Amino acid sequence: MSFERKEYEFLSEIGLSSSNLGCFVNGTWKGNGPVVSSLNPANNQKIAEVREASIQDYEEGMHVCHEAAKIWMQVPAPKRGEIVRQIGDALRAKLQQLGRLVSLEMGKILPEGIGEVQEIIDMCDFAVGLSRQLNGSVIPSERPNHMMLEMWNPLGIVGIITAFNFPCAVLGWNACIALVCGNCVVWKGAPTTPLVTVAMTKLVAGVLEKNNLPGAIFTAFCGGAEIGEAMAKDTRIPLVSFTGSSKVGLKVQQTVNERFGKCLLELSGNNAIIVMDDADIQLAVRSVLFAAVGTAGQRCTTCRRLLLHESIYKKVLEQLLVVYKQVKIGDPLEKGTLLGPLHTSQSRRNYKKGIETIKLQAWKILTGGAVIESEGNFVQPTIVEISPDADVVKEELFAPVLYVMKFQTLKEAIEINNSVPQGLSSSIFTRNPPVIFKWIGPQGSDCGIVNVNIPTNGAEIGGAFGGEKATGGGREAGSDSWKQYMRRSTCTINYGNELPLAQGINFC
Repeated sequence: MSFERKEYEFLSEIGLSSSNLGCFVNGTWKGNGPVVSSLNPANNQKIAEVREASIQDYEEGMHVCHEAAKIWMQVPAPKRGEIVRQIGDALRAKLQQLGRLVSLEMGKILPEGIGEVQEIIDMCDFAVGLSRQLNGSVIPSERPNHMMLEMWNPLGIVGIITAFNFPCAVLGWNACIALVCGNCVVWKGAPTTPLVTVAMTKLVAGVLEKNNLPGAIFTAFCGGAEIGEAMAKDTRIPLVSFTGSSKVGLKVQQTVNERFGKCLLELSGNNAIIVMDDADIQLAVRSVLFAAVGTAGQRCTTCRRLLLHESIYKKVLEQLLVVYKQVKIGDPLEKGTLLGPLHTSQSRRNYKKGIETIKLQAWKILTGGAVIESEGNFVQPTIVEISPDADVVKEELFAPVLYVMKFQTLKEAIEINNSVPQGLSSSIFTRNPPVIFKWIGPQGSDCGIVNVNIPTNGAEIGGAFGGEKATGGGREAGSDSWKQYMRRSTCTINYGNELPLAQGINFC
């Protein structure tokens, strides 16, 4: 079926039409749930329709995925890596179209949309190398003619629940690693970005089909909370990776824990940038602009708090207000746009409610602070002068609202950074080595990401991504995050004829 608007016709190049099935089960597209419309946040007009999965679809999908897991885990890890390499090549071939879809459906500007897809390509490359390095340890044994070693084996199935703000990158962080580790993947994409879910799944399905592998190795569902709750309760899914709010993440964790499953949580952030008195102010201002305004303030790593040393407070603010006024707001697909719309009309209402709370508490709005009257979900990028002790500062308002506050000493700045419930990302701007090493040390930032002279957002895939406290404690993407997707066995092998016991115990 053709699209209603000509500018959406490129979607046919990535397997989409005006009406789509949103459930990929056992290599077949289906859907017996409700029909939902994907909306363009720039004008709130329909892009296309998707029929979501029903609980019956979910049960059918899980049954065949469970069987496929027995096959996939026996494929040698480097061969699994080859499949992921091919997925990366398929992504490269459709990079521009997929990036444009992310921008269209989510609302982030086109360079960010393309960058998100590139992030999955990078993850594929990382995972290919990893497929030959899933190494365990050989451990010296205290007993003669014995050896100890570690074995890493697949979990079986990894469930992945992703959020709207990175509708495909977070899938890549998890699925690329899960697949090379020998796990099948069950993915529930965000309810408001179903077209990204369908397009990504079609690309992966094509690679599996080309290699005569079961389609059930990668099972995908478009749907709402009902599907997510089923995944959290399902004992066939040893690990559930959830990205979203701390409130929902806590519920997911409690449900998974009740069945003794494992959770990998990537939840809310309330990220601070500290600018010391010796900082490169131009570098800091550029970084704050990207960190606070990029993705319309809808990254989990968005800078929400700006801590300025009192001696440079006025100078930094003056420069920041100048660049804020130069931000081009508009259609995220248009060249030169830096700030696209919020993702949904509800997001815009949340922004408006947050601004009303700020005004009621009599904090000073330095710039912005209003919705932009239009068909879309556009709002003004906002800077608020506030106290670090204000209640509103402790919460994550998922919008381009930046709270600015003063400090006098490094100790005070670190205390303010660590004073919120969340602990995802943080950054300090300084040229002073003792300050840098204090910041990254045990009495410094309590976040999972601790940066120096760069923004809080824009993390590379080579490092482990995740945070502490109410951010959930999970780690995805690089470093040794792969260990969360496997089960470790400690194996002791007796190759002799005697039975010496550990700790010198004599039991005869």
